[in-house]
Amino acid sequence: MANRRALPDRSKRPLGAAKLDELALAYVARFATSRAKLMRYLARKVRESEWADDIDAMTVCEAIADRMERLRYLDDRQYAAMRAGAMTRRGLGVRRVKAQLYVDGIAPADSGEAVAAAEDAAVAAALGFARRRRFGPFAVRASDDPKLSERQVAAFLRAGHSLALARHILAVAPGDDDALAALDAGAALD
Repeated sequence: MANRRALPDRSKRPLGAAKLDELALAYVARFATSRAKLMRYLARKVRESEWADDIDAMTVCEAIADRMERLRYLDDRQYAAMRAGAMTRRGLGVRRVKAQLYVDGIAPADSGEAVAAAEDAAVAAALGFARRRRFGPFAVRASDDPKLSERQVAAFLRAGHSLALARHILAVAPGDDDALAALDAGAALD
């Protein structure tokens, strides 16, 4: 018979403020995060454990998050700029950037500059997306298939780009270097 390992004990382990602080420090050391994401992580740890201290667990979580901000381990503006820049470089549009920052719990006041930077780089991001997916001017050959065109427009929309921008890029024929240069120049002017 095969040697089976004993399953780990999944019973709730006691958790106190000191251990929660250690978990938070390890989390911010490992991941770039926002205040809201850290609070979700700490709340989950409290839910999964048996709270052992007399102090309210959520009060401790707030105090830990405040301390991490004071120590500059958390900075929502910097996180938003980093996250938006990474998404834009991957070819994602402004709508996707806004949605992700909302999910990450970044307040509109903290995400304003990052969203503005993503809006400035919208054309360049869309061109990068088209280049990676070999759409429009980056296709191997021109296609008159309307279903293919619809699928490509839908891919642009899922990536967070505007319909007008998607149609504008897809209207450029493969190998049309002049139109592609005009799109690139438009991206540099924005």
